[in-house]
Formats: sequence, C-alpha cells, structure tokens
Amino acid sequence: MGGRGPKEELAEKIAGEITLSDDPGATLRKWRTDFDVSQTDLANELGVSSSVISDYESGRRESPGIGVVGRLVEGLLAIDERRGGDRIRQYGRVLSAGFESDVVYDLREYATSIRLGRLYDAIDATEITRGDTDRVSGHTVVDSVRAITKLSSEEFFRLYGQSTNRALVFTSVTRGESVAVALRVVNPTPNAVVLHGIEEESLWEHAPDLARIDGYSLSLTTAPLEDVLDELVRLE
Repeated sequence: MGGRGPKEELAEKIAGEITLSDDPGATLRKWRTDFDVSQTDLANELGVSSSVISDYESGRRESPGIGVVGRLVEGLLAIDERRGGDRIRQYGRVLSAGFESDVVYDLREYATSIRLGRLYDAIDATEITRGDTDRVSGHTVVDSVRAITKLSSEEFFRLYGQSTNRALVFTSVTRGESVAVALRVVNPTPNAVVLHGIEEESLWEHAPDLARIDGYSLSLTTAPLEDVLDELVRLE
C-alpha cells in the first residue's frame, strides 16, 4: 500500500492546526490567506454564503467541528489544485525535506541555474555585498528566529536542499546579526543570503564584512512575504 502524498499530509496538518487552535477562526484565516483564497472563493467552493466563512473566522459562529473543518480544508486544496497546485507542491517539498512549514516556507530546486540578479529583481532585493558567484540553482525561504532556535546544525545544513548553490531567504529579521553569526559556523555557505523585512540602515554593521569573508552575496528586501513567495514560484 502506498504512503500518503503531500496533499493528504498537508490536509491533515491544516485540519489539525485549526481543530486544536485556541482560536480556530484565526487559524482558518491564516491558512486561507496563505493559499491566497478569498472568503468568497472558498464559500463558492463549498456552496455556502461568504458570511458563513466570515462568521467562522471572526468567532461569531461556534467553532467548526471536525466535519466542517474537513470540508473547509478540502475546499482550499481543491482551489489550489485548479490553480496548478503551487501551494500543495510548496508544502510537499518542505514536509519531504523533514521541516515544519512554520520553519521553512518554501524549498525548491530549479531545472537550470539562474542569474542571481534575476532572483533579486523578482523579489525587489538590493545587493549589499557581492558574492563569489552570481548564479543559483534553488532557494529556501526560512523563518530566521525559528530556524536558529529550533534547528540543530545538521538540520540547518539541510536548508540547502540538494545544493549550497542557492539563495537562503531569511524572514523575521531585525538586524541580521544572528543570521550572519549562524552562517559563520556552517561550512560551506550558500551562494546568496537575502534578509527579508529590513532596510539597509537597520542592518548589523558587521554583516556585510562577514558576507564578504565567507564569499556569499548579501541582499535585503522589504517586499511583502506573500509577494516574495509568489515571485520565487515564477522563477522556475
């Protein structure tokens, strides 16, 4: 008998999070927005009025039971499949790499290597330090705080996927100090590091020098995370 696929694993994960949440409505809203599905689209998929979805998310309607949660999750996944299944594949890659989706948002390999400048243009990133190489063959988008606090050094290295020839995009960054220090003890380092959510004036003053020493390109972007994830999908 074959094992469960990424769709089934993701459905179980989402349903579990909603059911066990202290605020099921907020958790439902988080997943719906993560899938870029409007209340109206989800309501149409389930054959109910959009006010039903709104009432669940706001807590005006009693928390949905397991059966209703299952239908809501199936609706989200069905919409994603019709759109090409990008979110299902995204979470499938993360899960198959052995990570939780609250640590790693996306991990993928490209069919061919691409110019780093193309990736930076796509996510509106500004290069601060030029690296030793100007091409990448994949990317990983990771929550910096959760990665540094929860991952062992071996798990951290798995962020590289199939190759260090990639861009590591770190979110939840305040100054970039912890990322730069963490990368000092990881060998080898990636081709590129993108710090998401900070301006250049907020960057730790030693980060550019450490990037130069370790040979990776360092860049910053303040584009919304959803836009970054969407643009990275289009690079394939």
